Amino acid sequence: MPYRVRENLFIGNISDAAEILQNGSTEITHILSLLSSASISFFFEWKGLTIPTTEIKKVYAGGSGGASASEGDSGDGKKSCSASDKLLYLLEYAGKDLKLVRMGVPLRDMENEDLLDHLDVCLDFIDKSRKEGSVLVHCFAGVSRRLPLYAGSGRGECRLALPPFMERLLPSLEPETYRSWAKALAIAPSATSKSTIFSESKFMAFSTLFACVHCSAAIITAYLMRTEHLSQEDALNSLRQICKSVCPNDGFLDQLKMYENMGFKVDHASPIYRSFHLKVLGESYHRGNRIDSSIFGADPGVATEVASGVEATSNEGKTVKPAFRCKKCRRVVALQDNVVDHIPGEGEQSFGWRKRKSSNSYNKSEDSESECSSIFIEPLKWMAAVEEGAMEGKLFCVHCEARLGYFNWAGIQCSCGSWITPAFQLHKSRVDVSTI
Repeated sequence: MPYRVRENLFIGNISDAAEILQNGSTEITHILSLLSSASISFFFEWKGLTIPTTEIKKVYAGGSGGASASEGDSGDGKKSCSASDKLLYLLEYAGKDLKLVRMGVPLRDMENEDLLDHLDVCLDFIDKSRKEGSVLVHCFAGVSRRLPLYAGSGRGECRLALPPFMERLLPSLEPETYRSWAKALAIAPSATSKSTIFSESKFMAFSTLFACVHCSAAIITAYLMRTEHLSQEDALNSLRQICKSVCPNDGFLDQLKMYENMGFKVDHASPIYRSFHLKVLGESYHRGNRIDSSIFGADPGVATEVASGVEATSNEGKTVKPAFRCKKCRRVVALQDNVVDHIPGEGEQSFGWRKRKSSNSYNKSEDSESECSSIFIEPLKWMAAVEEGAMEGKLFCVHCEARLGYFNWAGIQCSCGSWITPAFQLHKSRVDVSTI
């Protein structure tokens, strides 16, 4: 049974959505589905349900943070970060007599999932749906949408023989979580038993009691933040007064805090967003995904050359921007807008991912106060070695081939002690600061 969060706004799980899609509703007119696949076929894989649909449009993520409509397959299964094949959402008429409007958003309940880039389309859809009728926001629910494939260790390890729909949908549970499941389902792991079998009905009954709604809770929390100007904590507490089981994962909570700090909007020019976006690229690279250079920042040297004639004739009233130029040939290689800020002096504490902890804590107070000898920027289109897919390498000026710095997808430690990952570094000794 869906929970009523606000007027014309409901939160629920996949069972609630399936009931409405099959039998219709006197109240719900729109559905926002937050599942690992945007396709309606997810419901068939889950429980063999065939839901009639008529596609309205598919929208793919744009390279500059926008979106553009496109026809064809979504490419959900592709291992690529290309702007041309990353499905942002699917919009369709669905359900009984095709009376429902459904938006499917491919969003996984994982801490490293990119929630921020889905917020605008989801929140706008909720706004529009509430004006036209009522909207149900749902994800899979069912204990964080996770699946125990193996559990325990040593002689106590058990293999769970699961229904095919569960095998396909979800990753593994930790052993501690499995023991909670086993206790709730009255399943006792045995050192001699190699498999434990339980029915789908038992699983669904258990997940109904202990559901942790993550994706839908994160989206509705963001909606309350934007529409009622609540902090992340206040918005989540307000939602928990209605549905106590909501529990966004830590990664989603961090991104909701970023959303609050950006003024309840996804500001692509914000240093907060740029740092986050760079982290997403780094994690994607280390998962083996291909990083399409179309999502790299524009070459500021090309843009500056085109606009230089206009700026020379009229400088009154124009905003002066800091720019970094190659010291040898004076070509612009980066703007202040391309700089990714970091916290000086925090060292390994500021970035724990893929960094081995060190016991060497020499002169930390002196290093903390020292000025950084480099600046770190987002990947730009002039970086030939980065475009070619190298893991690490030197950065050369595209005009005079002077060495400017270094890049490494696994990270570089700044002279101040902070660990930057991924890192695209320009040495201050190799560039000059000017204005344009």
